[in-house]
Amino acid sequence: MVTIGFHHSHEQVHPAALLAAARRAQEVGFDAGMCSDHFAPWSATQGHSGFAWSWLGAALATTDLPFGVVNAPGQRYHPAIIAQAAATLAAMFPGRFWVALGSGENLNEHVTGDRWPPKHERDARLREAVAVIRALLAGEEVTHDGLVRVDRAKLWTLPDEPPALIGPAVSPATAAAHADWADGLVTVNQHPDRLREVLAAYRDAGGRGTAALQVHVSWAPDEEQALAVAREQWGVQVFGPPLAWDLDVPEAFDSLRPHVSDDAVRASVLVEHDPARLRDRLAALVGIGFDALYVHQVATDARSSDDKHPTAEPTATPRPATLDRFLDMAGEHLLPGLREVMA
Repeated sequence: MVTIGFHHSHEQVHPAALLAAARRAQEVGFDAGMCSDHFAPWSATQGHSGFAWSWLGAALATTDLPFGVVNAPGQRYHPAIIAQAAATLAAMFPGRFWVALGSGENLNEHVTGDRWPPKHERDARLREAVAVIRALLAGEEVTHDGLVRVDRAKLWTLPDEPPALIGPAVSPATAAAHADWADGLVTVNQHPDRLREVLAAYRDAGGRGTAALQVHVSWAPDEEQALAVAREQWGVQVFGPPLAWDLDVPEAFDSLRPHVSDDAVRASVLVEHDPARLRDRLAALVGIGFDALYVHQVATDARSSDDKHPTAEPTATPRPATLDRFLDMAGEHLLPGLREVMA
Protein backbone atom coordinates (compact mmCIF):
# COMPACT_ATOMS: atom_id res chain seq x y z
CA MET A 1 0.00 0.00 0.00
CA VAL A 2 1.31 3.46 -0.90
CA THR A 3 2.04 5.77 2.04
CA ILE A 4 0.38 9.18 1.61
CA GLY A 5 2.16 11.86 3.60
CA PHE A 6 2.06 15.61 4.07
CA HIS A 7 5.12 17.80 3.57
CA HIS A 8 5.70 20.53 6.16
CA SER A 9 7.48 23.55 4.69
CA HIS A 10 9.49 25.37 7.36
CA GLU A 11 10.44 28.13 4.96
CA GLN A 12 6.78 29.07 4.44
CA VAL A 13 4.97 28.64 7.74
CA HIS A 14 5.57 29.70 11.36
CA PRO A 15 6.61 26.58 13.34
CA ALA A 16 3.63 26.84 15.70
CA ALA A 17 1.19 26.92 12.80
CA LEU A 18 3.13 24.11 11.13
CA LEU A 19 2.82 21.98 14.25
CA ALA A 20 -0.94 22.56 14.26
CA ALA A 21 -0.97 21.55 10.60
CA ALA A 22 0.85 18.31 11.46
CA ARG A 23 -1.80 17.41 14.01
CA ARG A 24 -4.54 18.33 11.56
CA ALA A 25 -2.88 16.25 8.83
CA GLN A 26 -3.10 13.20 11.08
CA GLU A 27 -6.74 13.97 11.91
CA VAL A 28 -7.78 14.11 8.25
CA GLY A 29 -6.01 10.85 7.43
CA PHE A 30 -2.46 11.42 6.21
CA ASP A 31 -0.18 8.46 6.98
CA ALA A 32 3.11 10.28 7.50
CA GLY A 33 4.95 13.59 7.42
CA MET A 34 8.20 15.02 6.19
CA CYS A 35 9.75 18.47 6.45
CA SER A 36 12.38 20.74 5.00
CA ASP A 37 15.48 21.88 6.90
CA HIS A 38 16.27 25.47 5.87
CA PHE A 39 18.19 28.35 7.40
CA ALA A 40 16.50 30.79 4.99
CA PRO A 41 13.38 30.74 2.83
CA TRP A 42 13.63 30.54 -0.95
CA SER A 43 11.86 33.89 -1.24
CA ALA A 44 11.11 36.84 1.02
CA THR A 45 7.42 36.23 0.33
CA GLN A 46 7.67 32.92 2.20
CA GLY A 47 9.04 34.61 5.27
CA HIS A 48 10.04 31.80 7.69
CA SER A 49 12.87 29.42 8.53
CA GLY A 50 12.08 27.57 11.74
CA PHE A 51 14.64 25.07 13.06
CA ALA A 52 13.52 21.68 11.80
CA TRP A 53 15.13 19.55 14.53
CA SER A 54 13.41 21.37 17.40
CA TRP A 55 10.13 21.13 15.54
CA LEU A 56 10.53 17.41 14.78
CA GLY A 57 10.66 16.54 18.47
CA ALA A 58 7.40 18.38 19.03
CA ALA A 59 5.74 16.89 15.94
CA LEU A 60 6.73 13.33 16.84
CA ALA A 61 5.61 13.83 20.45
CA THR A 62 2.19 15.28 19.60
CA THR A 63 1.22 13.03 16.69
CA ASP A 64 1.47 9.33 15.93
CA LEU A 65 2.87 9.93 12.44
CA PRO A 66 6.30 8.86 11.23
CA PHE A 67 8.42 11.80 10.05
CA GLY A 68 11.43 12.43 7.88
CA VAL A 69 13.62 15.42 7.18
CA VAL A 70 15.89 16.37 4.29
CA ASN A 71 19.26 17.51 5.66
CA ALA A 72 22.68 18.53 4.31
CA PRO A 73 25.55 17.40 6.57
CA GLY A 74 29.08 18.68 6.08
CA GLN A 75 29.00 22.48 6.28
CA ARG A 76 26.21 24.09 8.32
CA TYR A 77 25.92 20.81 10.25
CA HIS A 78 28.78 18.61 11.39
CA PRO A 79 27.87 14.98 10.58
CA ALA A 80 28.49 13.89 14.19
CA ILE A 81 25.79 16.32 15.34
CA ILE A 82 23.33 15.02 12.73
CA ALA A 83 24.09 11.45 13.85
CA GLN A 84 23.40 12.44 17.45
CA ALA A 85 20.17 14.26 16.57
CA ALA A 86 18.92 11.38 14.41
CA ALA A 87 19.86 8.79 17.04
CA THR A 88 18.01 10.65 19.78
CA LEU A 89 14.79 11.01 17.77
CA ALA A 90 14.97 7.36 16.70
CA ALA A 91 15.53 6.28 20.31
CA MET A 92 12.58 8.33 21.57
CA PHE A 93 10.23 7.42 18.71
CA PRO A 94 11.20 3.93 17.47
CA GLY A 95 10.47 3.23 13.83
CA ARG A 96 9.05 6.71 13.21
CA PHE A 97 12.00 8.75 11.96
CA TRP A 98 14.16 8.89 8.84
CA VAL A 99 16.63 11.41 7.49
CA ALA A 100 17.51 12.13 3.86
CA LEU A 101 21.11 13.29 3.41
CA GLY A 102 21.95 15.59 0.50
CA SER A 103 24.74 17.91 -0.64
CA GLY A 104 22.82 21.11 0.21
CA GLU A 105 22.24 24.57 -1.23
CA ASN A 106 24.30 27.72 -0.82
CA LEU A 107 21.13 29.51 0.36
CA ASN A 108 21.42 27.63 3.67
CA GLU A 109 25.11 26.78 3.92
CA HIS A 110 26.79 30.16 3.26
CA VAL A 111 25.97 31.26 6.84
CA THR A 112 29.07 29.47 8.15
CA GLY A 113 31.30 31.86 6.18
CA ASP A 114 33.07 28.93 4.53
CA ARG A 115 33.46 28.75 0.76
CA TRP A 116 30.69 27.07 -1.19
CA PRO A 117 32.37 24.08 -2.84
CA PRO A 118 31.72 22.94 -6.43
CA LYS A 119 29.24 20.10 -6.89
CA HIS A 120 31.80 17.32 -7.24
CA GLU A 121 33.39 18.34 -3.95
CA ARG A 122 30.02 18.60 -2.21
CA ASP A 123 29.16 15.11 -3.43
CA ALA A 124 32.44 13.74 -2.12
CA ARG A 125 31.91 15.53 1.20
CA LEU A 126 28.42 14.03 1.46
CA ARG A 127 29.77 10.50 1.02
CA GLU A 128 32.25 11.09 3.84
CA ALA A 129 29.51 12.55 6.05
CA VAL A 130 27.22 9.57 5.36
CA ALA A 131 29.99 7.13 6.28
CA VAL A 132 30.62 9.01 9.53
CA ILE A 133 26.91 9.11 10.41
CA ARG A 134 26.37 5.43 9.66
CA ALA A 135 29.41 4.38 11.71
CA LEU A 136 28.29 6.49 14.67
CA LEU A 137 24.77 5.06 14.49
CA ALA A 138 26.37 1.60 14.58
CA GLY A 139 28.00 2.48 17.90
CA GLU A 140 31.53 2.93 16.60
CA GLU A 141 34.02 5.53 17.75
CA VAL A 142 34.93 7.62 14.72
CA THR A 143 38.04 9.60 13.86
CA HIS A 144 38.20 10.91 10.32
CA ASP A 145 40.38 13.44 8.48
CA GLY A 146 39.11 14.42 5.05
CA LEU A 147 36.63 16.90 3.64
CA VAL A 148 35.00 16.55 7.05
CA ARG A 149 37.04 16.06 10.23
CA VAL A 150 35.99 14.03 13.26
CA ASP A 151 37.94 13.41 16.44
CA ARG A 152 37.06 10.38 18.59
CA ALA A 153 33.31 10.82 18.31
CA LYS A 154 30.99 8.25 19.88
CA LEU A 155 27.25 8.29 20.48
CA TRP A 156 26.29 7.32 24.01
CA THR A 157 22.54 7.10 23.37
CA LEU A 158 21.61 4.84 20.49
CA PRO A 159 18.24 3.59 19.21
CA ASP A 160 17.50 -0.12 19.10
CA GLU A 161 17.19 0.26 15.33
CA PRO A 162 19.02 3.04 13.48
CA PRO A 163 16.93 5.44 11.42
CA ALA A 164 16.89 4.96 7.67
CA LEU A 165 19.37 7.14 5.78
CA ILE A 166 17.65 8.16 2.55
CA GLY A 167 19.20 9.51 -0.64
CA PRO A 168 17.55 12.66 -2.06
CA ALA A 169 17.94 13.11 -5.82
CA VAL A 170 16.49 15.21 -8.63
CA SER A 171 18.66 13.78 -11.42
CA PRO A 172 19.34 10.21 -12.61
CA ALA A 173 23.07 10.68 -12.01
CA THR A 174 22.57 11.63 -8.37
CA ALA A 175 20.05 8.82 -7.85
CA ALA A 176 22.52 6.26 -9.21
CA ALA A 177 25.32 7.70 -7.06
CA HIS A 178 23.23 7.28 -3.90
CA ALA A 179 22.33 3.67 -4.65
CA ASP A 180 25.33 2.09 -2.91
CA TRP A 181 24.73 3.77 0.46
CA ALA A 182 21.07 4.83 0.73
CA ASP A 183 18.30 2.92 2.49
CA GLY A 184 15.78 4.47 0.10
CA LEU A 185 15.20 7.31 -2.38
CA VAL A 186 13.26 10.56 -2.22
CA THR A 187 12.73 12.89 -5.18
CA VAL A 188 10.46 15.77 -6.21
CA ASN A 189 7.88 16.14 -8.96
CA GLN A 190 9.12 16.94 -12.44
CA HIS A 191 8.21 15.67 -15.90
CA PRO A 192 7.01 12.04 -15.67
CA ASP A 193 9.66 10.86 -18.12
CA ARG A 194 12.34 12.39 -15.92
CA LEU A 195 10.88 10.75 -12.83
CA ARG A 196 11.01 7.39 -14.59
CA GLU A 197 14.68 8.01 -15.38
CA VAL A 198 15.48 8.95 -11.77
CA LEU A 199 13.72 5.89 -10.38
CA ALA A 200 15.25 3.54 -12.96
CA ALA A 201 18.74 4.92 -12.34
CA TYR A 202 18.42 4.23 -8.63
CA ARG A 203 17.03 0.73 -9.02
CA ASP A 204 19.39 -0.24 -11.87
CA ALA A 205 22.36 0.76 -9.73
CA GLY A 206 21.15 -1.57 -6.98
CA GLY A 207 19.24 0.97 -4.92
CA ARG A 208 17.20 -0.62 -2.14
CA GLY A 209 14.31 0.43 0.06
CA THR A 210 11.28 2.58 -0.60
CA ALA A 211 11.09 5.28 -3.24
CA ALA A 212 9.23 8.42 -2.15
CA LEU A 213 7.96 11.33 -4.22
CA GLN A 214 7.31 14.82 -2.90
CA VAL A 215 4.83 16.76 -5.07
CA HIS A 216 4.36 20.54 -4.94
CA VAL A 217 0.65 21.36 -5.16
CA SER A 218 -1.24 24.63 -5.28
CA TRP A 219 -4.89 23.88 -4.66
CA ALA A 220 -7.51 26.61 -4.28
CA PRO A 221 -11.28 26.72 -4.93
CA ASP A 222 -10.74 28.27 -8.37
CA GLU A 223 -7.96 28.06 -10.93
CA GLU A 224 -7.02 31.74 -10.86
CA GLN A 225 -6.46 31.67 -7.10
CA ALA A 226 -4.48 28.45 -7.33
CA LEU A 227 -2.14 29.91 -9.94
CA ALA A 228 -1.70 33.16 -8.00
CA VAL A 229 -0.67 31.27 -4.87
CA ALA A 230 1.72 29.06 -6.84
CA ARG A 231 3.36 32.11 -8.43
CA GLU A 232 3.71 33.97 -5.15
CA GLN A 233 4.90 31.09 -3.00
CA TRP A 234 6.79 28.77 -5.34
CA GLY A 235 7.44 30.78 -8.50
CA VAL A 236 11.14 31.35 -7.81
CA GLN A 237 11.65 27.59 -7.49
CA VAL A 238 10.96 26.85 -11.14
CA PHE A 239 14.60 27.17 -12.18
CA GLY A 240 15.89 24.19 -10.22
CA PRO A 241 19.52 23.08 -10.09
CA PRO A 242 22.24 24.12 -10.68
CA LEU A 243 20.89 27.66 -10.12
CA ALA A 244 18.97 26.60 -6.99
CA TRP A 245 22.16 25.10 -5.57
CA ASP A 246 24.30 28.20 -5.94
CA LEU A 247 22.25 31.37 -5.26
CA ASP A 248 22.96 32.57 -1.75
CA VAL A 249 20.09 34.74 -0.43
CA PRO A 250 16.30 34.89 -0.89
CA GLU A 251 16.60 38.25 -2.64
CA ALA A 252 18.70 36.62 -5.37
CA PHE A 253 15.87 34.19 -6.06
CA ASP A 254 13.30 37.02 -5.95
CA SER A 255 15.27 38.93 -8.58
CA LEU A 256 14.38 36.14 -11.03
CA ARG A 257 10.65 36.46 -10.46
CA PRO A 258 9.99 38.69 -13.54
CA HIS A 259 11.38 35.91 -15.73
CA VAL A 260 8.94 33.26 -14.46
CA SER A 261 6.11 32.38 -16.85
CA ASP A 262 2.80 30.80 -15.94
CA ASP A 263 3.80 27.74 -17.96
CA ALA A 264 6.99 27.39 -15.94
CA VAL A 265 5.01 27.59 -12.69
CA ARG A 266 2.61 24.90 -13.89
CA ALA A 267 5.54 22.69 -14.84
CA SER A 268 6.91 22.92 -11.30
CA VAL A 269 3.66 22.91 -9.29
CA LEU A 270 0.43 20.98 -9.76
CA VAL A 271 -1.94 23.95 -10.01
CA GLU A 272 -5.45 22.66 -9.48
CA HIS A 273 -8.91 23.59 -8.21
CA ASP A 274 -10.71 20.29 -8.90
CA PRO A 275 -10.06 17.66 -6.17
CA ALA A 276 -10.86 14.76 -8.49
CA ARG A 277 -8.45 15.98 -11.14
CA LEU A 278 -5.75 16.59 -8.52
CA ARG A 279 -6.32 13.03 -7.27
CA ASP A 280 -5.83 11.65 -10.78
CA ARG A 281 -2.70 13.70 -11.43
CA LEU A 282 -1.12 12.58 -8.16
CA ALA A 283 -2.09 8.95 -8.74
CA ALA A 284 -0.51 9.02 -12.19
CA LEU A 285 2.80 10.19 -10.73
CA VAL A 286 2.74 7.56 -7.98
CA GLY A 287 1.95 4.97 -10.66
CA ILE A 288 5.42 5.48 -12.13
CA GLY A 289 6.60 3.22 -9.33
CA PHE A 290 6.77 5.13 -6.06
CA ASP A 291 6.05 3.62 -2.67
CA ALA A 292 5.27 6.87 -0.86
CA LEU A 293 3.77 10.23 -1.79
CA TYR A 294 4.31 13.45 0.19
CA VAL A 295 1.98 16.28 -0.80
CA HIS A 296 3.30 19.82 -0.36
CA GLN A 297 0.53 22.43 -0.49
CA VAL A 298 2.46 25.63 -1.25
CA ALA A 299 -0.12 27.95 0.36
CA THR A 300 0.39 29.30 3.87
CA ASP A 301 -1.68 30.57 6.77
CA ALA A 302 0.48 33.68 7.20
CA ARG A 303 -0.42 37.27 6.48
CA SER A 304 0.22 38.61 2.99
CA SER A 305 3.89 39.06 2.22
CA ASP A 306 3.76 42.86 1.99
CA ASP A 307 2.51 42.98 5.60
CA LYS A 308 5.64 41.20 6.81
CA HIS A 309 8.20 42.44 4.31
CA PRO A 310 7.65 46.06 3.24
CA THR A 311 10.48 45.79 0.71
CA ALA A 312 9.14 42.62 -0.90
CA GLU A 313 7.14 42.65 -4.08
CA PRO A 314 3.55 43.49 -3.02
CA THR A 315 0.90 40.81 -3.10
CA ALA A 316 -2.16 41.87 -5.09
CA THR A 317 -4.66 40.17 -2.78
CA PRO A 318 -4.54 38.23 0.51
CA ARG A 319 -3.73 34.60 0.01
CA PRO A 320 -6.96 32.77 -0.80
CA ALA A 321 -5.82 29.24 0.07
CA THR A 322 -4.60 28.18 3.50
CA LEU A 323 -3.20 24.96 4.88
CA ASP A 324 -6.34 24.36 6.93
CA ARG A 325 -8.53 24.78 3.89
CA PHE A 326 -6.37 22.37 1.91
CA LEU A 327 -6.29 19.81 4.72
CA ASP A 328 -10.07 19.93 5.03
CA MET A 329 -10.38 19.28 1.31
CA ALA A 330 -7.78 16.50 1.47
CA GLY A 331 -9.61 14.71 4.25
CA GLU A 332 -12.97 14.93 2.53
CA HIS A 333 -11.99 14.35 -1.09
CA LEU A 334 -8.33 13.83 -1.92
CA LEU A 335 -7.23 11.08 0.46
CA PRO A 336 -10.27 8.82 0.05
CA GLY A 337 -10.02 9.25 -3.72
CA LEU A 338 -6.31 8.47 -3.82
CA ARG A 339 -6.71 5.35 -1.75
CA GLU A 340 -9.54 4.20 -3.98
CA VAL A 341 -7.67 4.64 -7.26
CA MET A 342 -4.37 3.31 -5.88
CA ALA A 343 -5.87 0.27 -4.16
